[in-house]
Amino acid sequence: MMAAPSLPAGVDVEELLALLRQLSWDSAAILRAYARGEQPPFGYNAALSVDEGGEGPVTAADLAVNQHLLDGLAQAFPNAPWTLLSEETAKDQLRAGLPLEAEWLWILDPLDGTKDFIQGTGEYAVHLALVHRGQPVLGVVLLPEKEELWFGLVGTAAEGLIGGAWRENPSGERFAPQLSERREPRELVLVASRNHRDQRLEQLVQALELGPSLAVGSVGCKVATILRGETDLYLSLSGRSAPKDWDMAAPEAVLRAAGGAFSHADGRPLHYNNGDGLQAGCLIASHGLAHRELCERAAAALARIDPGFML
Repeated sequence: MMAAPSLPAGVDVEELLALLRQLSWDSAAILRAYARGEQPPFGYNAALSVDEGGEGPVTAADLAVNQHLLDGLAQAFPNAPWTLLSEETAKDQLRAGLPLEAEWLWILDPLDGTKDFIQGTGEYAVHLALVHRGQPVLGVVLLPEKEELWFGLVGTAAEGLIGGAWRENPSGERFAPQLSERREPRELVLVASRNHRDQRLEQLVQALELGPSLAVGSVGCKVATILRGETDLYLSLSGRSAPKDWDMAAPEAVLRAAGGAFSHADGRPLHYNNGDGLQAGCLIASHGLAHRELCERAAAALARIDPGFML
């Protein structure tokens, strides 16, 4: 695969990263306020309860962060040659089978991990990804409750500019990823969904004969455990529903920039802006050291578990 171009013409990387940093920490403040039932900052309305005729703190938080991100990017870069797409705007922008006419596309998820936000686990995230011709170039994953802000620049964006992936705290200190060095399948630690598991996924996990597993919420939170070296791989197996572009694009960008891998079980790369927003199939994110073997074993196992399943 060809390396990704750096950034659109006329967009300064340091200016863009500074904006993303500000918008991310603003979003953390907004989400934490709604999660705690407090007055949100930046003039956003307090959440109404369903009993009061509102749609609750989740909807209010989602919409507030969505607006903050869209407005921030549009105002800071009014002439940038990119299109903005978020989970909240997708229903109005996407048409089945018709990719957006956008060489450069922002794919945003203002609140990934809705159930965890509701349950109060703290395992929710904000995702921002810049995609060029279907491939992620830049990713940002914010974990508000952990006060972690992950950046990833992929391809020549990394080589020619700052390089790779890193984590920041609210003070601006930077920390490198710490991917584990575990290689043997029986040693690998799986990070799995708490709320999205079915029998096929359980069968696949058993067939892979992995080591221990850890249940975590948002995809961004899952990938962060790989970046910290706490786990080694994450599996997504679509069933009645499939994850969306905004679930995967930013975490993929950060993980790949850090030296990890993210692909379909048959080795195909993920591709974004296909017209439906779906990321169906068997997707594997890993620290990279055993990725090819994991893909081969997963593909063989699925051929037995669910013949005809489209990887």
